[in-house]
Amino acid sequence: MAAISMAHDDDRSLQQELLDEHHVRAAQQDPRAFAPLYEAYFRPVYGYCARRLGDPQAAADATSETFIKALHALPHYRARSFRGWLFTIAHNVVIDMTRRRKPTAALDAVGELADGAPSPEAWYLARESDARVIQLLRRLPETQRQVMELRIAGLRGQEIADVLGCRVGAVRTAQYRAHQRLRELLSDPSDEELFHGDL
Repeated sequence: MAAISMAHDDDRSLQQELLDEHHVRAAQQDPRAFAPLYEAYFRPVYGYCARRLGDPQAAADATSETFIKALHALPHYRARSFRGWLFTIAHNVVIDMTRRRKPTAALDAVGELADGAPSPEAWYLARESDARVIQLLRRLPETQRQVMELRIAGLRGQEIADVLGCRVGAVRTAQYRAHQRLRELLSDPSDEELFHGDL
């Protein structure tokens, strides 16, 4: 049964890659044809940026910057996978934004100034990303965290390796170690407050 499910997922991935390539070729001729690619990947890119940056507004900015850069670079696109190429751009945008970020007030202090109504980005993040998963991912070493966040965004082994500039074997090793560490964290009763605190 699992083999059938994996084969179905592989077929769906291949179909998506072929569709992506069709849209890429069309968008290279007419930038307006980029819209289906934007629609297909906005949510996964935003989710990835939100998990990396931990701030809905910064994630929205990073997502916009990612698609702007992708659209500008599209005439020179020669990658194996559009999705992998796009997430490489997103990964680099997140790194650049993290380097540029200035220290800000603590979230508790900022929360007192807000009107209390969640922004659309905060609502989306709350629905799309379980707070417990985000907190657990923050406790992983950086490479393991990056691999898991890209997996959550839907990327496969080779695409993750391309984004992070490493070998597929290194991705597999990092993913295995991340799974082991997450199991340890989930089974540790002293971490119970992790699941009851606010984000």
